[in-house]
Amino acid sequence: MALTRQTMTDEQRKSVALEYLKAYDHGGVTSTGGSILDLFADDAQVYFPKWGLANGKEEIGRMFGDLGGRGKAITHDYAGFNWIMTGSDMFACEGTSHGEHVDGPWRAGVPEWAAGRWCDVFEVRDWLIQRCFIYLDPDYAGKDTARYPWLKP
Repeated sequence: MALTRQTMTDEQRKSVALEYLKAYDHGGVTSTGGSILDLFADDAQVYFPKWGLANGKEEIGRMFGDLGGRGKAITHDYAGFNWIMTGSDMFACEGTSHGEHVDGPWRAGVPEWAAGRWCDVFEVRDWLIQRCFIYLDPDYAGKDTARYPWLKP
């Protein structure tokens, strides 16, 4: 069991999550030139739809490599983030993104039902991400329409 070394404020926790999102947009490189994996605890967990649960930095690195191999570019729309802070280590951030995937480009709201809206649930303690569960539609190019009769491609 890890012991808490210092109490963090909501703003400090939010800054760790924001550094992670910006590093993701910059190919896994943080603002100080380090690896995105430096932002995670050794035993952290990350969940991504259709990939599953990655346990520990090695698996998280493999997951990010798998995901990065499918995406050409991503930009999170920072100005529109909704932060849901709880006063504890656990909090959420919802937002939108746009970019280009190997299957084609995407932008939140174009069309309205397609990819680009997401919500991440974080647990940040001791300046490290302990847990990040990512909730989004991984069909970035909106090609999975045949299974949903309400979608008219």
